[in-house]
Amino acid sequence: MTTFIPLLQPSDIQHAIRLITESYAGQVSVEDQRRYQWELFEVQKKYEAWGLVTPLLDHPDPNVQFFGAHTAQVKIVRDWKSFPRQHAVGLKDLLLESTCRAITANRSNVILRKLYVALSQLALKLHPTRPSQWPDWILATVTHLSGHGASPEQLLDFLAIVPEEIRTSDLIGTTKASMSGSLTEAIPLVVQAISSLATSAATTPHQIQTALQCLEKWIVWGLPANDLAPLIPMLVSLLSFEHSFVAASDTLQEILTSSSLADGSGNKILTEPLLDFLSTSGRAIYERSISHGFIDETSHSLCKLLCALGDHSSMHFAATLPARPTQTYLRLMLNYTGLPGWFGVDEEESDMCLPFWYLLQESLWTVDFVSDREPGKESEGWERSEEKQWEVANEVYMELVDILRRKVMWPKQEVLNQWPKDQVDKFAQYRRDIGDILVNAYYVLRDKVLETLVSAVADAISADEPRTGGWESIEATLHCIMCSQEAIPVEENPVLKRLFDITILEKISSSGTDRVRRTMIQLIGEYATWFTTLPAYDRLLMDVVGLVVAALHVPSLCFPAANSLKEMCDANRIALAPHMAAFGDLHSGIAAIPDTEKSKVLQSIASVVQAVPPRDAIQPTEAIVNPVLEKLAQAITLAGQLPEDARNLCIQQLHALTGCARGLTSASEPLFVLEEESEGQPELAEMNAARDDPRVIKLRQDIIVDLERVMQLWSTDSETADALKDLFKAITCLPADVSLISLPPGPLLELVCTAAQRRLNSVWLGLAAMLMGQLCPPSLTTLSLGPTPDAENLVLSALPMLLEPCFVLLHSTQAMEEDPDIALSLFLCMEMVTRQFTRTIYNLPIGIFTTLMQTTVGAMAIQERYALVSACSFLMGLVRQTFADGNLSDQADALMNVHGKAIVHAILSGFAGVAPRSTLPNLIDLLALIALKRTDQCRIWMRETLFSEYFVQSQATPDAKEKFLRIVTSARSTKKIRDASNQFALIARGLEGSSFGYATITF
Repeated sequence: MTTFIPLLQPSDIQHAIRLITESYAGQVSVEDQRRYQWELFEVQKKYEAWGLVTPLLDHPDPNVQFFGAHTAQVKIVRDWKSFPRQHAVGLKDLLLESTCRAITANRSNVILRKLYVALSQLALKLHPTRPSQWPDWILATVTHLSGHGASPEQLLDFLAIVPEEIRTSDLIGTTKASMSGSLTEAIPLVVQAISSLATSAATTPHQIQTALQCLEKWIVWGLPANDLAPLIPMLVSLLSFEHSFVAASDTLQEILTSSSLADGSGNKILTEPLLDFLSTSGRAIYERSISHGFIDETSHSLCKLLCALGDHSSMHFAATLPARPTQTYLRLMLNYTGLPGWFGVDEEESDMCLPFWYLLQESLWTVDFVSDREPGKESEGWERSEEKQWEVANEVYMELVDILRRKVMWPKQEVLNQWPKDQVDKFAQYRRDIGDILVNAYYVLRDKVLETLVSAVADAISADEPRTGGWESIEATLHCIMCSQEAIPVEENPVLKRLFDITILEKISSSGTDRVRRTMIQLIGEYATWFTTLPAYDRLLMDVVGLVVAALHVPSLCFPAANSLKEMCDANRIALAPHMAAFGDLHSGIAAIPDTEKSKVLQSIASVVQAVPPRDAIQPTEAIVNPVLEKLAQAITLAGQLPEDARNLCIQQLHALTGCARGLTSASEPLFVLEEESEGQPELAEMNAARDDPRVIKLRQDIIVDLERVMQLWSTDSETADALKDLFKAITCLPADVSLISLPPGPLLELVCTAAQRRLNSVWLGLAAMLMGQLCPPSLTTLSLGPTPDAENLVLSALPMLLEPCFVLLHSTQAMEEDPDIALSLFLCMEMVTRQFTRTIYNLPIGIFTTLMQTTVGAMAIQERYALVSACSFLMGLVRQTFADGNLSDQADALMNVHGKAIVHAILSGFAGVAPRSTLPNLIDLLALIALKRTDQCRIWMRETLFSEYFVQSQATPDAKEKFLRIVTSARSTKKIRDASNQFALIARGLEGSSFGYATITF
């Protein structure tokens, strides 16, 4: 009788059995089931639960048996520290005997596998000891189980679990090396067991599957290539039998993608044998599935094998394109890429093949072509080889383009109407994925692919194919042309001129279905930058713009038309400026355009206005902005009678005004502002002169007045706040990029601060940060150009208005946890202020500054990562900028004397477990900055914190704390402090010695 296992009373055992049976019976309420599960969990936590394993395993109910096996695993993994070490070997013998009894009693595989897991976990405890308490544990276990009647399948189940458990266990150092060594020693046994079962004439399909699943587990663990290579011929031969094809294919896929041969090596032993099999049997499998009208399991597995082989051997295929085996492989890949029917409805395989064509194209650019060179003619032979390779590559990718053009074609509308929405979305995503591969095809074929696609469109339209139902094919071709855009150079291209010929455009516009017209309009928007290559006298640009404008009045086309018009006008604003009258006509009819798209149309018109000389642009700017302001005033007037309608109208006009502001902004994006030289630049001087025009001044004043009234009414509305955010970003800019209606940041900052006091949200804090940044724009002409006194006064007035509502809302750590967006936005705002207005922060009223520091330190204890990191960044910036400015030495002393200890306490608490581990790099950098600048003070603060009875409870011993303190306060580099802090954090969190702890250190 086993004396070291607690002996339970029969009543306790029966109580546990009753909890298990009732919990799994499925006849109790959810609440009762949760209660039973909690009681069982509490039972498992007790030391006496070791005594449940054997009685539960011997119970006739499978659910009880499983819980017994599970309890064995749980106790070994979680409660090993409490188990008497002198009885460890006895526990091993007991668990082996229990497993053997389960095998003899013909228990289910689920229970046996749970016991195998428990044995593996026990081996992790016993085998690495010195001396080992379980030497040769894999061989010993297999021998013991086999001697008690375990079948080959059951032994392979055990051997499959072993590498999985060891691979996923948290092992480091000698323990990891010892367990890996035990697996390495067992490799001959495993290989022999797999080979014997898989090649036996009496083996059943299920036994083959078991053997190969075991092999897959060892492959994932890292079975060496020398041991894996002898098994490959066996696996390839198993592909010849239908009952073993899928299992062998799955294992070969694992070898190709996850083994020691997965980096493209092993062409002779892996790639070439598979190509030989595909040459003899691969096409037969494909043709059989086509003749049956569906892709069966074998054919699906073949497709996955082809894709894995392509991922593994793309360089080999690129180097041997003309070879017959490679040609056979490519033919199969083309066949599966172009399976009949529509993806998601008739087949699910074609999208698996798409990544290969990207890999092959990349490989073609990097491969060293193989050629049979004659002595003295190496260069000539290489050139012939390369020419042949590219000739074959062109043929392959041209056929691929034809296949993809067919696969992206939508079905007839009557068929499409039967598709559920998720299938429509799935097919649309599939079309986008194909678009990426068409880019790869262009890199191989170059202009040839564009010529082919454009000719297909032109020929179909000239042959009047649409009358016979050819619009779907034309739309598919246009989609392919659109997707190729990113690869096509922005240069003169006669093929594109043919595509955008007025004959084709008018035919599509007048007779095409909505879908083909929509695709054509989207295509125009994608190619907007290409139209910049046209000469000034070419009418093609206005023909295309005219087609897009005409589509604005068609409800089903208005959305893509507005987007494309915006892109066309933005890219071609200079070329379109002479046609201002036409855009005036467009503006006069803007009332007929849906409200949702008016902002884009106004932005398009404004883009063209921006290209006009500023003085000439005043009247057009008034013409497009004043109607928006009038409707905005109308919305304000209506707010009392029809509040909801007035709010919606207001939001629409804010979007419209945003469009105007974006369009009037120059398309160029200067990196820096040369403020001192701006008056000497003719363009800026001309713009500034136009801005001083009384009409423009009044226009800007009207905008500010209306914005003030809008914010008084609706600043607490989130949707209006978002619209205002977009407008403020569009209508403010750096001085070098000013437009006629650009507004200064000062008045807007005042509006934002007032809105924040009404109801604080992250929008106002983000806008405040942006506007305060614009008060001190960067400059290249002065190394240290600080803010002007006026800018400092504006910020000093604005900060209390922003900070006070923040302090009310974020009054505690819990409050910051509940509103992490506000906390994040606050600290991001203050980080920006620190960069440009450091001295201004110290001029804040002492109460506000103190509360700001307390709030920031409190944020270092919250679990929301982004807010915590932003708080650290603000403190880092403040401390660094303060220390760097010699004029702030008194403020630096005051900052450290008053708040230094609290900051260090928050950092150390974060190390000990208060803060998420992902934030440790930010806390470490802050500690390093303080420790290197204020070493003596930091030593005192660290000692008082680490050895305080109120410090966070952790696994760190006094010796570990003392060592950490000594290294940090004696270090002269950030690296030493970082290493010591990471090590201390691991110790404090109980992760020292674990692979998880060391693997997840973030630097």
